[in-house]
Amino acid sequence: MGQLGEVLAWVVGVGAFVLGLGVSIALHEVGHLVPAKRFGVKVTQYMVGFGPTVWSRRRGETEYGVKAIPLGGYVRMVGMYAPLTAVAQERLDDEVAELEGGAAGEAAARRRRRRPGPFAQMVSDAREMAAEEVVPGEEHRSFHSLSVPRRIVIMLGGPVVNLVIATLLLGAYITTTGLPETVPTVSTVSQCVLPAGSTQTECAPGDTPSPAAQAGLQPGDRILSVDGVAADGDWTRVQDAIRAAAGRTVPVVVERGPEGSAQQLVLQAPVIANQVARLSSSGAVETAPDGTVLTDTVGFLGVTPTAELVEQPVTAVPGFVAEQTWNVAKIVLTLPQRMVGVAQAAFGSGERDPNGPIGVVGVGRLSGEIASSDLFTSTGQRVSAIVTVLGSLNLALFVFNLVPLLPLDGGHVAGALWEGLRRRVAALRGRPDPGPFDLARLLPVTYVVTALLIGMSVLLLYADIVRPITLG
Repeated sequence: MGQLGEVLAWVVGVGAFVLGLGVSIALHEVGHLVPAKRFGVKVTQYMVGFGPTVWSRRRGETEYGVKAIPLGGYVRMVGMYAPLTAVAQERLDDEVAELEGGAAGEAAARRRRRRPGPFAQMVSDAREMAAEEVVPGEEHRSFHSLSVPRRIVIMLGGPVVNLVIATLLLGAYITTTGLPETVPTVSTVSQCVLPAGSTQTECAPGDTPSPAAQAGLQPGDRILSVDGVAADGDWTRVQDAIRAAAGRTVPVVVERGPEGSAQQLVLQAPVIANQVARLSSSGAVETAPDGTVLTDTVGFLGVTPTAELVEQPVTAVPGFVAEQTWNVAKIVLTLPQRMVGVAQAAFGSGERDPNGPIGVVGVGRLSGEIASSDLFTSTGQRVSAIVTVLGSLNLALFVFNLVPLLPLDGGHVAGALWEGLRRRVAALRGRPDPGPFDLARLLPVTYVVTALLIGMSVLLLYADIVRPITLG
């Protein structure tokens, strides 16, 4: 691939990622929009992106549009916060009394001076703005008027869409391209047996030939069975059979040659007995009470297997997605610690963790590298790799949006669950309904979380530019 071709391929890769990111964000918001409209909530805006509006069109009561910064999106539903509480209403009455003056106004002014400062003002203003959006007679169409289960369905709609996209993309990858597995195809054959701890890299005259060399095994041979134990494409079965054949000459059935015209051979391998350290189920070396390393006598053949991409059945998709989801969740749970590592790499001499957090710019850059890299020998492999990147991105969006903090979707879900729990406990105790949980009171926390998210995004942006994670 020439230099111009590499540049064009890089641009195509980045463009494919940006398009995939935009579609993922748009579908995430559709996941909120559809159930909201289905439950009768008045939706005034559906926007992909933030900042200045690039394009918009109104259909019915909803404005649909695209904004300049494609790093998110939102669906604006009326009445996100509960109606004014009695305390907030009292505050409004006091403001009116102050304006009217007189003794009542002076008393109202004294009460207002005793009230909390900017945070209370912030909460009250947000609650009032939410109330102003509700048109008289349409109170039943506000978000807060819905039952707890319906609010949870709306807020989980976006993340669930990302999970579905991730499952489809990652599932398509592992069922068509496959996952790397160790298969019983001979990669290399040891020509001699070297003593344990030897630094020798080549066989010398007089060295004992390995059992594999004596049997005539060759690189590329596909092992079908060892000592009557069928391989069934599983290197672990071959390995166990070799270990159990210590000190015996056993038949090794192999298939040699191109598939379709391969020849099946039965080779006799004099498996050597070898002493190796005993390992526990966790992989740790086991020792006796006196500290002596315990050993086992196992067979040694002298071959290494091959790592290949093996197509997986559809039934393997749920387990694979669950495993990847847990891996992403571990990153999210340790995000503060990992961001320290990102900062050390960005502003110091530390190295970026290839499995650590990466920003949108970094992922886009990786997509460009995938499209232009010689590590992939075909267009199909490049497409599959970019599909995997987009699948992993959607999985990250799913997990991150479930964090139970506002302004993330998980914060709204947590608020609804808390409200439902309070009402259930009150009913069980025979107490009055405590009413809706006032999410507006969490706005100060919301602004702190938002500031932290912006700070992390800026840090990742800088790190992705000055110390990017690369394929190499």
